[in-house]
Amino acid sequence: MRTIVTLAALATAAAVTLAGCGGSGTPTAGGNGDIPDNQAFVEYRPAGGEYAIKVPEGWARAESGDTVTFTDKLNTITVTLATGGAPDVPAGQAELAALGAKTAGFTAGTVSVLERPAGQALLVTYRADAPPDPVTGNVVNDDVERYEYWHAPSTLLTVTLAAPHGADTVDAWRTVTDSVRWP
Repeated sequence: MRTIVTLAALATAAAVTLAGCGGSGTPTAGGNGDIPDNQAFVEYRPAGGEYAIKVPEGWARAESGDTVTFTDKLNTITVTLATGGAPDVPAGQAELAALGAKTAGFTAGTVSVLERPAGQALLVTYRADAPPDPVTGNVVNDDVERYEYWHAPSTLLTVTLAAPHGADTVDAWRTVTDSVRWP
């Protein structure tokens, strides 16, 4: 009898463990890509000091020219510095249409102008497939938010935030986009 109870307990523990290991591949809130509310942030400033932005502490950083990318698991922040005019809603709508023509898993979102501490920003939202995982080959559909900040006379800073669809990133993304500062 003791053996049966022990085997039943082991079987239950194994089932619970295996259930936690699987997944449907479709992240939802409370799942893959969530950024904890207690995530610490650190300031990043490029070598030229053209801007400052807070990013999650401990994320990997890769730099290439005027672009810097921060990643952690399934989440990505890409910051690109360029020259250009002030973005507006028609330009954002044209960008959205162009993305739709060349982006896998694309679903158009919205284009709007909003206020952030660094000034007005154009917000373009959409969904798109992330690159395949190099180990598993799995593809995750991301929620993407792209903020375009303009600073006179011709500085355009684009901050692109991507996380699995449904992931809880609201507080983290707000911290990042509110932290943009000009020198």
